[in-house]
Amino acid sequence: MTTGKEIVLGAVAYDAKVVPIWEGFRAYFGARGLAFDYVLYSNYERQVEAHLRKEIDVAWNSPLAWIESDRAAPGRARAIAMRDTDCDLTSVVIARPGITSLEDLRGKRIGVGAGDSPQATLIPLLAFAEAGLEPGRDIEVVRHDVLVGKHGDHVGGERDAVKALVAGTVDAACVIDGNRLAFTREGILPASHAVIFQTPPYDHCNFTVLGDAPIGKFQELLLAMSYTDPQVRPLLDMEGLKAWRPGRTSGYAQLERAVDRFKTIDAWLARVR
Repeated sequence: MTTGKEIVLGAVAYDAKVVPIWEGFRAYFGARGLAFDYVLYSNYERQVEAHLRKEIDVAWNSPLAWIESDRAAPGRARAIAMRDTDCDLTSVVIARPGITSLEDLRGKRIGVGAGDSPQATLIPLLAFAEAGLEPGRDIEVVRHDVLVGKHGDHVGGERDAVKALVAGTVDAACVIDGNRLAFTREGILPASHAVIFQTPPYDHCNFTVLGDAPIGKFQELLLAMSYTDPQVRPLLDMEGLKAWRPGRTSGYAQLERAVDRFKTIDAWLARVR
């Protein structure tokens, strides 16, 4: 029997598997006495705006959506949980044969993901800029704008960037390292195209709440989910983790610098404030 206030979560529908994931979570929470439901959004900006209007209690946010929430509601946003697989990720720059450093790419074409992708665009381009190669001036940026608004929560733009690299229409491609490994296994990325740069570690998604939202039981039950539980394991597998961890925000420093340097969310912030 469920008791107390219903917790409503917002999530972005970046893939068909999103529905069975959150249906499973609804059953999990309901069986443990927590009334829970979810609302799906087509893009993160719409989700963040709904959160600001208090239409949802907690948001499953991309790292960029976390920054949007934090900037739009300063001092009120809290990251309460994240996946073990959200922590300490890196992006890489892969180049065609003969290129061995970022400096070798001066004047060259760089394939990236969607314009709002932290891992395949914003963080790698920050690395170029901080190395003295200003995007749009010292390097030509070729964006692959697949599913803009979903903040790179898919492999489409990164796969297209790698295909462009192999085809020779760009000189380098930027992807998250996990996708690089997947593209190698799939045979899309040949061994002749090597990693010439790897970013420092950063963090990815988190559950975000604003202010004093009553999500204590939600957080307690979430963090108690065990991969050894045969009923829970399929949900965790679909969501790509083995354990939930308490949220942290120290892993967003690179993205914060990129957002500031490239003025990524300035126009959106001016509209919602």
